[in-house]
Amino acid sequence: MPAAAARFPRRARRDVALLIETSNAYARGLLQGVVHYIREHEPWSFHLMEQGRGDDPPGWLAQWRGDGIIARIETPRIARAVVRADRPTVDLSAARLVPALPWVETDDEQIARLAAEHLLERGFRHFAFCGDARFKWSAWREAHFRRRLEAAGQQVQVFRPTRGAGDLAGQARELKHWLGKLPKPVGVMACYDIRGQQVLDVCRGAGWAVPEEVAVIGVDNDTLLCELASPPLSSVVPNAHRTGYEAAALLDRMMQGENVGARSQLIPPLGIAARQSTDVLAVDDRDVARAVRFIREHACDGINVGDVLKAVPLSRRVLEQRFQRLLGHTPRVEILHARLARVKQLLGETDLPLYQIAERTGFEHVEYLSVVFKRETGATPRAFRERAAVKK
Repeated sequence: MPAAAARFPRRARRDVALLIETSNAYARGLLQGVVHYIREHEPWSFHLMEQGRGDDPPGWLAQWRGDGIIARIETPRIARAVVRADRPTVDLSAARLVPALPWVETDDEQIARLAAEHLLERGFRHFAFCGDARFKWSAWREAHFRRRLEAAGQQVQVFRPTRGAGDLAGQARELKHWLGKLPKPVGVMACYDIRGQQVLDVCRGAGWAVPEEVAVIGVDNDTLLCELASPPLSSVVPNAHRTGYEAAALLDRMMQGENVGARSQLIPPLGIAARQSTDVLAVDDRDVARAVRFIREHACDGINVGDVLKAVPLSRRVLEQRFQRLLGHTPRVEILHARLARVKQLLGETDLPLYQIAERTGFEHVEYLSVVFKRETGATPRAFRERAAVKK
């Protein structure tokens, strides 16, 4: 044996089973997070097969004798198979079919809050939630969406289909009937992008204008699905990458013998990917609507309230009064919100240094951007970027 090999014996790789579907963007984001973790640490050997959500567990799992499992435990069959495997396991499903396992998932309260505030910012006064009774996370998002809007003095209408998932035509008929009874304009949160696309399809068939009569926001930001929707679908962006990364880190500790218990870890979303399905301001005041559109188009050009006043025939006092009455804040705050939304996008989706982000978003000084960002979000730009954990 060579001397180097004797002095530095090769360590056996951990053998990890990934029971995660490959059929949707969120699950693929989880897998990318796992890959990111092992690139930063010791490599693992993986067992992964192409599968859809809720498929039966793979046949090889019954004889498998590996070191650990990361699973989306969505059905009793998968739950039984994981329990029989008797290996350190981290669960990535909100179903919680094996409560004794540690659990890493997206923060549904924060997801619902972002969707509600996105619709509130667009001036809606009627709201609805379109859910899927099969999933706990849908019920949680519904509850948090309602709670946030009720705190703002608003009510929420809820759609829960009675038709099975295989009866898409029946679901569409139910959805059309429900949407037809809603007061309009209405802002709708769909529990995930697939349901959002279904809402858009029904609206198009019924002749309801999107987003003028029905504005729709989904969850998951499945880019292909959202861009193929007509019109393109706005969506809350979960941090699937970080969720997978944290699950891998937790499993690593378990495989080294640490007892982590049945802890839960909720990962906040990255923000909103705004597209045409919510690109509207649902207020009757044309001057306010024109001012808001001007702000959203030019906020990062370094504009101030004086520039907004050049775009609308109002005095500063009148404009601020109307903003406060209709939107609950001033034009200056609207400008700040638009700039910070772009800052968050650039922090999460690019590796641009902070000084370039400041230049692109209308902030004259990096220091001022950092102070404002921390004050408004509770995190420094660096901490926000680290949480996003987006690697090119």
